[in-house]
Amino acid sequence: MKRTIATWGGAALFPLALAWSQLGSPRPWPYYYNPVLAVAAMLSMSLLIGVLRRVPLLALFMMLLGCVTVVLLANPQRQSGRAPFLPFLAVDLALAFIVATRTSRVSIAAVLLSLVVQFLTVGVFSNGTDVGVNAETALLALATAYMVGRLIRERREHGEALRTRAVADAVTAERLRIARELHDMVAHTIGIVALQAGAAKRVIDTQPARAREALGEVETASRETLSGLRRMLGALRQAELEKGTEPAPLDEMPGLADVDRLAAATTAAGVRVDVRRRGERRPLPPEVDLSAYRIIQEAVTNVVRHADARSCVVSIDCRDEELSIEVVDDGRGHGTTPGTGYGLVGMRERVTLLHGDLTAGPRTEGGFRVTARLPLPTGVS
Repeated sequence: MKRTIATWGGAALFPLALAWSQLGSPRPWPYYYNPVLAVAAMLSMSLLIGVLRRVPLLALFMMLLGCVTVVLLANPQRQSGRAPFLPFLAVDLALAFIVATRTSRVSIAAVLLSLVVQFLTVGVFSNGTDVGVNAETALLALATAYMVGRLIRERREHGEALRTRAVADAVTAERLRIARELHDMVAHTIGIVALQAGAAKRVIDTQPARAREALGEVETASRETLSGLRRMLGALRQAELEKGTEPAPLDEMPGLADVDRLAAATTAAGVRVDVRRRGERRPLPPEVDLSAYRIIQEAVTNVVRHADARSCVVSIDCRDEELSIEVVDDGRGHGTTPGTGYGLVGMRERVTLLHGDLTAGPRTEGGFRVTARLPLPTGVS
């Protein structure tokens, strides 16, 4: 409401301010137009800024009408010089604003309106010797205003396009991150559940105790995965409620400290996992710790589901500048034929995001090997 009153109040005061700036003081030079009056006319046009923001063509028309009035009051047919045409600079500034902020249709209308009025005014009220110079000056000022407004518009549109692309890239990256977490979290559990359920089915009549133990492992693995899914969904819902774009926190995610529990669950499912650690065990950055665990989990899951192996060895070497991981099995080498899953793709994405290296493929002596190298940030000790 206050802005509306200020906008139209300024428009109502503009004719009074323009008349006072031109007629309110005596002219010291009877034969030459005082440049101070031109500056006063431009200052009075600042009252139309509010209208320029809301109805730009109306504000431009009022400015042009004010400039023509100034030229009429100056009576330039009896004198030489370009001072009466100086208020048109305010029109050029308004034109640059319109080109920078409005649509192409409005911008073209504003340019044509300003061009016609200025050229008619210069042609009618200039002395014969000054017509060419005044017309050239008006044209250059108009062209400069249009180019400045166009450059500002293109720069703003380019910035908006970059921001839109950055948001789209962030959304895509977050979707990929969630997809990797869900795949790594669910795929391992499904593999363990499938093995344990199959074992329970085979021995439920002959070894009820062994069947109950297998079903217990199924229950434990399912509950752990369900708990992880609930944590992830809770973090996502909380981020949505807070309108934030930060990814789900990593401090509650698993890490290398949970590898022994992963090995125990996989061993209980029928594939022995030996964990060998080298180097000093120390806290790692959350993203490195989580990625290392997920890589080991996915490699072990592939061993359980595809390699037809009886055992595998997980080697973890924590050095000063990097973390090295190796998972080797004695199976049939599941990488000999192309697969349709996303396990290796997810591992490569995790390693690439951390600027590391990943190699995966069958061994000449049999089995399959997955090796990952994750650089550690400077200062991790």
